[in-house]
Amino acid sequence: QLVESGGGSVQAGGSLRLSCVASYSDYCMAWFRQSPGKEREGVGSIATDGSTRYSDSVKGRFTISKDNAEHTLYLQMDSLTSDDTGVYYCAARYSFGCPGDWDSSVTYTWWGKGTQVSVSA
Repeated sequence: QLVESGGGSVQAGGSLRLSCVASYSDYCMAWFRQSPGKEREGVGSIATDGSTRYSDSVKGRFTISKDNAEHTLYLQMDSLTSDDTGVYYCAARYSFGCPGDWDSSVTYTWWGKGTQVSVSA
């Protein structure tokens, strides 16, 4: 089970931190987002060893981390722009690492219901 929280409305240039409480920790975990009229896209992933990958569009602005003791995945989002608006989803797949197809949504088995992020210009 995955439960996201932390979404909201913020002005461009602001920050938000999303959280995802997960029932499992030894999985490849990822954040995806979807804007109206667009396909769901991978934002970033974190493997069991803590290694991370990011999409080019958020690299340097977003940071994924996890607290295994709290079974929580985080997405720190800084320097937000209106292009970051969308519903953000937490996802998990049974994989020790996050392979090259980490940003392929069809490879993930478990999904949260999503949390809305709105960035105003």
